[in-house]
Amino acid sequence: MKPEAYINREETFGAHNYHPLPVVLQRGEGVFVWDVEGKRYFDFLSGYSALSQGHCHPKIVEALTEQAGKLTLVSRAFYSDALGEYMAYMHAFFGYDKLLPVNTGTEAVETALKLCRRWGYQVKGIQPGRAKVVVCDGNFHGRTISVISMSSDPSAYAGFGPYTPGFIRIPYNDTAALGEALEDPDVAGFLVEPIQGEAGVVVPDEGYLRACYRLCRERHALFIADEIQTGIGRTGKLLACDYEDVRPDILILGKALSGGVTPVSAVLAGDEIMLTIAPGEHGSTYGGNPLAAKVAMAALEVVREENLSENAFRMGELFRQEIGKIDSPAIRQVRGKGLLNAVVTDPGKGKSAWDICLALKENGLIAKPTHDHIIRFTPPLVITGEQMREAIEVIRQTFGCL
Repeated sequence: MKPEAYINREETFGAHNYHPLPVVLQRGEGVFVWDVEGKRYFDFLSGYSALSQGHCHPKIVEALTEQAGKLTLVSRAFYSDALGEYMAYMHAFFGYDKLLPVNTGTEAVETALKLCRRWGYQVKGIQPGRAKVVVCDGNFHGRTISVISMSSDPSAYAGFGPYTPGFIRIPYNDTAALGEALEDPDVAGFLVEPIQGEAGVVVPDEGYLRACYRLCRERHALFIADEIQTGIGRTGKLLACDYEDVRPDILILGKALSGGVTPVSAVLAGDEIMLTIAPGEHGSTYGGNPLAAKVAMAALEVVREENLSENAFRMGELFRQEIGKIDSPAIRQVRGKGLLNAVVTDPGKGKSAWDICLALKENGLIAKPTHDHIIRFTPPLVITGEQMREAIEVIRQTFGCL
């Protein structure tokens, strides 16, 4: 089949809730993918940061296939030999008392919201039905009804109401606004992305997370970090919150927790928070399945054994330094941390971010625009210096021909 035939088949039989770049991928290894015609590309989206360990990492695939031949699912109606091992592993790796395993990022966010509200009622003493959670403008925490109810992006929420109440939205990177919001005694917590990924890799001021954490401590509210995109080494540290020595009360993980092999997400918290939910009050058929447990442990072992956080830091410095040298009127700004980066383009210079991504594809590198004028560059953390320099040259040549 020609690429157009694959594309037409998806358009004919699938919902039109995505607008993919016109490339049909068939195989992946490390930082590269190949299309159905055999052309190779640098993958500089890496599954929206889920493929931090690279495509088809052999250790993760081995864990998947070995467990798939033994036991894939028992649900939480029974114990499994893999789940307790995974929970103990996560406790040792991240230092939290308890793990609540789920599947997708947005499911993990919903779980964290439920934990926060329950803690607000049982521990803080908020009257029933009055708990509120503070969120930020520009946030992206998923696409469920409750999550889009706190969005400031019309493309996420418009036409899907009525919306879930109980959220206070404030500007991102504004500690004064948070302090004012936390004066409300019904606020149970503050949900924040350490770096806003979907908003265009918006990096807050240094000290912002630390100040927000301090305000939450002072006002007896939970600090909840959505590290689904920023965590597991992506920003150059294991967690983006580590840059400011902040330990979230509730930590939300996903994406790279699976190495891009099978859906895995998790919510971590201390006993005071996690044990407010009793048996039967929350659950997930696939949450904590043996397959996911083994995959997640292997994915985290790869991050540690291959020093991917450290590599992300070094390669990110190289990327921003070299891209910042490109003399192009189409480039307005380069920003990011580690290997979570974005190039802000100037839409007035004749080429949209979509057009630039099409040109990058033709030159052998795939990335995706966000918000029309921003291109996010998030390659797998296994990328080498030689590969990064080759990819930078592709980007340099592409912008030079605009």
